[in-house]
Amino acid sequence: MKHAAEPKKITRDDLESKFRSIQGEVAEVEDDALSIGTIVIAAVAVSVVVLAFALGTRRGKRRRTVLEIRRG
Repeated sequence: MKHAAEPKKITRDDLESKFRSIQGEVAEVEDDALSIGTIVIAAVAVSVVVLAFALGTRRGKRRRTVLEIRRG
């Protein structure tokens, strides 16, 4: 029958190295999320401007005033 190996003691250096690796992964995910968020916000802003322009142009065509000048 084999004896279970003695569990290795966890040192402060072990914890620090693991936390640093986790922190690095979180920073990478955060950078990716920020760049995607920026792209989405820019796309929404452009869409709103284009929609406002299109609706304004359409409304201007409906309410256009016709000015007739007569000489006489």
